Amino acid sequence: MTDLKLNKEQLIAINHGSGPLLVIAGAGTGKTTVITERIKNLIVTNVARPQEILALTFTEKSAREMEERVDIAVPYGYTQMWISTFHAFCDRILRNEALAIGLSPSYRLLTETESIQILKNNLFSLGLSYFRPLGNPNKFIGGMLQHFSRLQDEDIAPIDYVKWARLKVKSQKSKLERQETEKYRELAGAYQEYQELKTKEGVLDFGDLIAAALELFRSRPAILKRYQDQFKYILVDEFQDTNFSQNELAILLAGKRANITAVCDDDQSIYRFRGAAVSNVMQFTKHFPKAKVVTLTANYRSTQEILDKSYKLIQNNNPDRLEVKEKIDKKLIAQRKVKSTPVELLYADRVENEADSVARKIQELTSGKKKEESYDYKDFAILVRANSHAEPFTRAFSRLGIPYQFLGPGQLFRQSEVLDLISYLKVLDNFENSVSLYRVLSMEHFGIPARDIAALLNYSKRFNVSLFEACEQTDKISVSGDSKDKVKKFVEMVDRHLGQAREKTAGQILFYFLQDSGILQNLVKVQDAKGERRVQNISRFFEKLKTYETEH
Repeated sequence: MTDLKLNKEQLIAINHGSGPLLVIAGAGTGKTTVITERIKNLIVTNVARPQEILALTFTEKSAREMEERVDIAVPYGYTQMWISTFHAFCDRILRNEALAIGLSPSYRLLTETESIQILKNNLFSLGLSYFRPLGNPNKFIGGMLQHFSRLQDEDIAPIDYVKWARLKVKSQKSKLERQETEKYRELAGAYQEYQELKTKEGVLDFGDLIAAALELFRSRPAILKRYQDQFKYILVDEFQDTNFSQNELAILLAGKRANITAVCDDDQSIYRFRGAAVSNVMQFTKHFPKAKVVTLTANYRSTQEILDKSYKLIQNNNPDRLEVKEKIDKKLIAQRKVKSTPVELLYADRVENEADSVARKIQELTSGKKKEESYDYKDFAILVRANSHAEPFTRAFSRLGIPYQFLGPGQLFRQSEVLDLISYLKVLDNFENSVSLYRVLSMEHFGIPARDIAALLNYSKRFNVSLFEACEQTDKISVSGDSKDKVKKFVEMVDRHLGQAREKTAGQILFYFLQDSGILQNLVKVQDAKGERRVQNISRFFEKLKTYETEH
């Protein structure tokens, strides 16, 4: 049913009829192709209409990619496809059915910051004692939200947690044990109160979407049956990254018909820290004993050298791997017959030494000493587990003068030009914020010598005044005449912007700052790559600021 060149195992999965199907797809084995072609096959053979197929993915990016590929694969004119993430799917269902479980269909989704703010605003009504220390009442807020999110991932309702906590306390014999378990009862009460607060305000967080959808389907069998009848076939991508609640949702929707396809690879599970349960994969064949299991081992992405080294490394996870549990062979076979470069291990005793060795290796390979090994800087990429892990490498690159670009979520607010703008807003918000003012005065654009800024700081410390007050008294401080003029103009600009802040938005004030300081004119003139990147970062920051102002 396809023009693509597919191997035997892929065709078995694509042409599978009714009933549960587990596709164990190693890295680069074409799992997205299998899902896409299976959807196409179901449609063109008239087994199911597009609106009767539900495809669930783990990320928005995966959902968009699958939707585009299905759109290209199926005949022109097919619409009404249900391809989305678990959260987007639940949001769509709840917008239609929210009233059935007492929710407002116009509920608003909270950001993480807004969730923290709700807890802060209601801290004294959560019944906290241990988790609200007098010295720092907000200390445990972030941790509690993570705890509540994990409870939702594990499909634990507030009432169930409260009951468990009470029994836990009663079962303890000694006073010390009761004091320890009392913490659980405190958390359970806070969890229940937090859920009630959100209900009253008509808001939900992302964890609530899955929990509310489960509550809907469990408490309203007629609604569940309607969706079970609608979705004749369900396909779940990246099944190894689903948590317990998402797994329960998929099983509920599959119903007795059990036309569910799960595509997974336990060796690629990267979200265990978020509650992803590889046990879902292990339990699939137990829950669906008649499930067809297809293993894809033909790799179309890497060389055999890379695959062999990876396979050897992943064996350290035995015996907790699907290969051992299900007694299957997951060793990948490369389909690319190209000359393979040996995999080299750079081992160091400290992360700083590791970063230095990587930087020196890049410098060596880009030096052009060996023509067969001459590379450009753009040929290299470094993958790290978390954003903070990249810092030793960026420091090593800076020391050796190696140009780099740091890509990752949340990095916009770490860029120096964006931090400068945020610091200026902090100055307008609070004159006493001398740290932010010091950053603004130290901006290269203002050209105030470090010695003169140090003189301003010394004056503020000596006479116990803020740095801004010191700036207002430059005539009394030993700084150069040029610096006095610059600081006076800066103070006048701050006063002017404070007056405008009563009527203008933060975005408008920042624009005036860029314009009045002359920074904007300089940005327009930039021609080098570094300058263009700064302009792009500032532009992205203004876009985020505009979005925030629209929503708040």
